[in-house]
Amino acid sequence: MANIKSAIKRVKIAERNRLRNKSYKSAVKTLTKNYLAALEGHKAAPSAETEAAVKATMSAAFSKIDKAVKSGVLHSNNGARKKARIAKLLKQAESVSA
Repeated sequence: MANIKSAIKRVKIAERNRLRNKSYKSAVKTLTKNYLAALEGHKAAPSAETEAAVKATMSAAFSKIDKAVKSGVLHSNNGARKKARIAKLLKQAESVSA
Protein backbone atom coordinates (compact mmCIF):
# COMPACT_ATOMS: atom_id res chain seq x y z
CA MET A 1 0.00 0.00 0.00
CA ALA A 2 1.16 3.51 -0.75
CA ASN A 3 2.51 5.65 2.09
CA ILE A 4 2.53 9.03 0.39
CA LYS A 5 -0.71 11.00 0.54
CA SER A 6 -0.83 11.75 -3.21
CA ALA A 7 -0.14 8.09 -4.03
CA ILE A 8 -3.00 7.01 -1.75
CA LYS A 9 -5.29 9.43 -3.55
CA ARG A 10 -4.17 8.11 -6.96
CA VAL A 11 -4.96 4.54 -5.84
CA LYS A 12 -8.49 5.61 -4.88
CA ILE A 13 -8.99 7.47 -8.17
CA ALA A 14 -7.66 4.55 -10.21
CA GLU A 15 -10.06 2.17 -8.47
CA ARG A 16 -13.01 4.51 -9.04
CA ASN A 17 -12.12 4.85 -12.72
CA ARG A 18 -11.62 1.08 -13.07
CA LEU A 19 -15.13 0.42 -11.77
CA ARG A 20 -16.64 3.05 -14.06
CA ASN A 21 -14.77 1.67 -17.07
CA LYS A 22 -15.84 -1.86 -16.17
CA SER A 23 -19.46 -0.72 -15.98
CA TYR A 24 -19.35 0.88 -19.43
CA LYS A 25 -17.58 -2.07 -21.06
CA SER A 26 -20.00 -4.54 -19.50
CA ALA A 27 -22.99 -2.50 -20.67
CA VAL A 28 -21.61 -2.32 -24.22
CA LYS A 29 -21.15 -6.11 -24.28
CA THR A 30 -24.64 -6.72 -22.87
CA LEU A 31 -26.33 -4.38 -25.35
CA THR A 32 -24.39 -5.94 -28.22
CA LYS A 33 -25.54 -9.41 -27.14
CA ASN A 34 -29.14 -8.14 -26.89
CA TYR A 35 -28.81 -6.74 -30.41
CA LEU A 36 -27.46 -10.05 -31.74
CA ALA A 37 -30.34 -11.93 -30.10
CA ALA A 38 -32.88 -9.52 -31.62
CA LEU A 39 -31.21 -9.89 -35.01
CA GLU A 40 -31.40 -13.69 -34.81
CA GLY A 41 -35.07 -13.42 -33.89
CA HIS A 42 -35.64 -11.17 -36.89
CA LYS A 43 -33.84 -13.63 -39.17
CA ALA A 44 -35.96 -16.51 -37.89
CA ALA A 45 -39.30 -14.72 -38.22
CA PRO A 46 -39.09 -11.43 -40.12
CA SER A 47 -41.86 -9.03 -39.15
CA ALA A 48 -42.39 -5.37 -38.38
CA GLU A 49 -42.15 -5.97 -34.62
CA THR A 50 -38.85 -7.83 -34.83
CA GLU A 51 -37.44 -5.18 -37.15
CA ALA A 52 -38.44 -2.47 -34.67
CA ALA A 53 -36.79 -4.46 -31.88
CA VAL A 54 -33.59 -4.77 -33.91
CA LYS A 55 -33.54 -1.03 -34.62
CA ALA A 56 -34.19 -0.19 -30.97
CA THR A 57 -31.45 -2.48 -29.64
CA MET A 58 -29.03 -1.22 -32.28
CA SER A 59 -29.77 2.36 -31.26
CA ALA A 60 -29.22 1.53 -27.59
CA ALA A 61 -25.91 -0.18 -28.36
CA PHE A 62 -24.74 2.75 -30.52
CA SER A 63 -25.69 5.20 -27.78
CA LYS A 64 -23.77 3.33 -25.09
CA ILE A 65 -20.72 2.97 -27.35
CA ASP A 66 -20.78 6.70 -28.09
CA LYS A 67 -21.03 7.50 -24.38
CA ALA A 68 -18.11 5.18 -23.61
CA VAL A 69 -16.01 6.90 -26.27
CA LYS A 70 -17.01 10.34 -25.01
CA SER A 71 -16.03 9.49 -21.44
CA GLY A 72 -12.71 8.00 -22.57
CA VAL A 73 -13.47 4.41 -21.66
CA LEU A 74 -13.08 3.30 -25.29
CA HIS A 75 -10.79 4.75 -27.92
CA SER A 76 -12.65 6.42 -30.76
CA ASN A 77 -11.38 3.88 -33.30
CA ASN A 78 -12.48 1.02 -31.05
CA GLY A 79 -15.97 2.51 -30.78
CA ALA A 80 -16.15 3.07 -34.53
CA ARG A 81 -15.10 -0.54 -35.16
CA LYS A 82 -17.76 -1.90 -32.80
CA LYS A 83 -20.46 0.22 -34.45
CA ALA A 84 -19.31 -0.80 -37.94
CA ARG A 85 -19.47 -4.48 -37.04
CA ILE A 86 -22.99 -4.07 -35.66
CA ALA A 87 -24.13 -2.21 -38.79
CA LYS A 88 -22.47 -4.78 -41.03
CA LEU A 89 -24.42 -7.62 -39.41
CA LEU A 90 -27.69 -5.80 -40.01
CA LYS A 91 -26.74 -5.13 -43.63
CA GLN A 92 -25.93 -8.82 -44.16
CA ALA A 93 -29.22 -9.89 -42.59
CA GLU A 94 -31.17 -7.49 -44.82
CA SER A 95 -29.42 -8.73 -47.97
CA VAL A 96 -30.15 -12.37 -47.10
CA SER A 97 -33.84 -11.70 -46.42
CA ALA A 98 -34.27 -9.58 -49.55
